[in-house]
This record gives sequence, structure tokens and C-alpha cells, in this order.
Amino acid sequence: MKSNGLLSILTFSEKRKEILFLLQKSPKTLSEIKDYFNVRSPEILPRLKEMENANMIIRQEGMYQLTSLGKVSAIHFKPFLDTLTAIESNEDFWRDHDITAVPDTLLNRILELKECRVIRDEHEYIYDSHKTFLDNVPASNRFMGFASIFLPSYPSMFLEMARRNIPISIIVTPNVFFKIKSEHNAEIEEFIKFKHTSFHVYDTAKVSFVVTDRFLSLSLFFKNGTFDPRSDLVGFDNSSIKWGEDLFKYYKENAVEIKTL
Repeated sequence: MKSNGLLSILTFSEKRKEILFLLQKSPKTLSEIKDYFNVRSPEILPRLKEMENANMIIRQEGMYQLTSLGKVSAIHFKPFLDTLTAIESNEDFWRDHDITAVPDTLLNRILELKECRVIRDEHEYIYDSHKTFLDNVPASNRFMGFASIFLPSYPSMFLEMARRNIPISIIVTPNVFFKIKSEHNAEIEEFIKFKHTSFHVYDTAKVSFVVTDRFLSLSLFFKNGTFDPRSDLVGFDNSSIKWGEDLFKYYKENAVEIKTL
């Protein structure tokens, strides 16, 4: 590829990339562009000229604006950058874990997790990985979760939320289901009687996650098959929450609902 090719024009200069997205919003004068970047003409004019030569922008009647090709490039370049951001900002998390539990349809939408960050705890505080969970779940107005691990405090916490008329839908793996049934039978029996709750069992999957109206928290297994209790991918923005809701729907559609014990 030529060093002055279209891809190079956008990827080898942060300034040119920002100009592209700035003009995507609306045409700008040179003065407005300089004010936006807080630079002088000699610093920005070469970048503008390079983009003009690449047929990305055009200057008409004193206004810089995107060409038709520039508009197409901006539309498709932004998702590409967001995808790279989502991967690179949490590169260790995606590299070190088994991600086969995330269906391709949602993995292809990984750009929606670009605002997520990994909450990781030190070895001395292994259970603090659930701090964000415990801080946000009780204050949530709806709850959906998939559990492939069992924690004794969860059944009573979810039952208490159900008693407060909070819509709750939970999916567990067979092993977790039998553990709950043997040790918390009375609690789960009361839980499934509410009209605003649902309880499902899904064949084993190497994932645990919760999604509420407040946040998404995703936990995965290491590639060797052991669960990682210290690292959660957490997001509080609408895009992350919507992604989490769709992940839950994927599992719920293939799970068996438990209506009686």
C-alpha cells in the first residue's frame, strides 16, 4: 500500500482522523477548525491539504466539508476505531479468557463495550471482585443474570429483591441449580412464585454475568477451564447495558424455565 494511500491518511495522523469526525458533524471554516484544535494555520493547513488531495474533504465558499467519499469513510471508520478501542482497552481480559461463551453475533458487536473497563482485585482480596456487584445490584430496578458459579449469599439477596417487586430473571447451569435446590429450596420456591420473576436452567456455559438498569458485569473462565473470580468487565453506559441484555436474551431463548420444584 502506498504511504500516502487513503488508509494511511486516516490512520497515520490523529489530527486528520479528528478533522474527519469534526467535519462529519458539520462544515467548518478554517478559523473554526483552528479554534477547535487550538492551533495556528501553519499547524493545521498541511493536514487539510493532505485530506483535500486524498479527496476526503473539499473547500467551498470558505467552508471545509467532507466529500461524498469522505462521508462514506467517516461512517465506516468510526465503528472500526470503536472496535479496536474495545479490544485494546481491555486486551488482557480478551486474550487471557475463554470467550467461546460469547456468541459470534455479540462478539461482532464488541465495539459496544468500548466504555467498559476491567475491575481486577489483588490476591489478598479475592472476594472484592464482587464489590461493584454488591454496590449496584440492590439499587437496581431490574435484574438479569447468568450464574455458572454458586455463592451462598445470592439466593437470599435475590429473594429480598423479588419481595420488593423488582423484576428479576435468572439463568443457572445444572450444577448451580442442584446446589441451590439442595441448600436453598424454600427460598427458590418462594422466588419462582412471583409474577415478576423467572428462573431458568441452561446447559453448562463458561460465563457468568449480570445486567441491570445500572450496569453490566461480565466474568469469564480462563482458557484452562477454571473460573476467574478476580476480573470483571464492567460498563455503566447504555451501550454496554444493551449488549448485556442481548447476551441474556440469547441464553434465555435456549434455557428451560423452572416453574415448580
